[in-house]
Amino acid sequence: MFDHVKFGVSDYAASKAFFCKALEPLGVAVVSEGAPAYGVELCPPEGKVSLCLFQTEEKPAHLHLAFVAKNRQQVDAFHRAALAAGGKDHGAPGLRPHYHANYYAAFVIGPDGHNIEAVCHEPEA
Repeated sequence: MFDHVKFGVSDYAASKAFFCKALEPLGVAVVSEGAPAYGVELCPPEGKVSLCLFQTEEKPAHLHLAFVAKNRQQVDAFHRAALAAGGKDHGAPGLRPHYHANYYAAFVIGPDGHNIEAVCHEPEA
């Protein structure tokens, strides 16, 4: 759980475009934005948790971000959207029973090499 996560990216425009498109199936959208050095805040419409990106010349360490999906269809849609946005496949949608019986997730590598995941913990409807 977190309130917000903020991290620097090397190509602000590419990262903003990637995350906006990849997370759109999860209901995530821009809620505020400033200059690239300040960045953009992404959040579901009534969400209390946000992701913030900002331009930096520092090369960030690899990061793993896992986003909650309401159902398995959202995980599938996230994976398709993330690949269409330029992400690299890092694990197709599917069950990961080594985590727990209903752990349904998909993984992609984003523009800066971060491992981005969408996960649903609910059983199939």
